[in-house]
Amino acid sequence: MNRRDFFALTGAAAVTLPMPAWASLEYRDGLVKQHLAKGETVFVDFKASWCSTCAAQERVINALKKENPAYEKSVTFIDVDWDNYGNSALARELNIPRRSTLVVLRGDQELGRIVAGTSKKDIKALMDTALAAATA
Repeated sequence: MNRRDFFALTGAAAVTLPMPAWASLEYRDGLVKQHLAKGETVFVDFKASWCSTCAAQERVINALKKENPAYEKSVTFIDVDWDNYGNSALARELNIPRRSTLVVLRGDQELGRIVAGTSKKDIKALMDTALAAATA
C-alpha cells in the first residue's frame, strides 16, 4: 500500500467514526429557543477552547454523562462558543457574565446555573436538576 492509499483509507475511516455518546450540539442562532419550543430541557455550556475552567467543567460533564446515560437521552446539551457568541442576544437575554457558565433551561424558566464552578458535586446537582425536569 502506498502513502496516498493509506491516507485516503485512514481519512475515510476517521470521517465515518461515530461521535461519542456524550457529544453536545454546537450552538447557532436560534438553536436554544428551537429546542425549548419543542418542550425539551436544555443544558447550555458557555465555553471557550482556551479556557482551563471550561475544560475542567467539560471533563466533569463528560464523566457524568458516561456514568449515567439518562442525561444524554433526556437532556439536550448545547455548547456555546464564547469567542463567537459571548456578546450574542442569547448571552444578553440570559445575563451570562462570562465563559464557563452552565445554565439549565426549561420552557421560559431558568432552573439553575453555575458560574466558573468545577466541583463534580455541583455540576452533578445541576445535571440532576435538568434530568428531573426532563423526565417529570
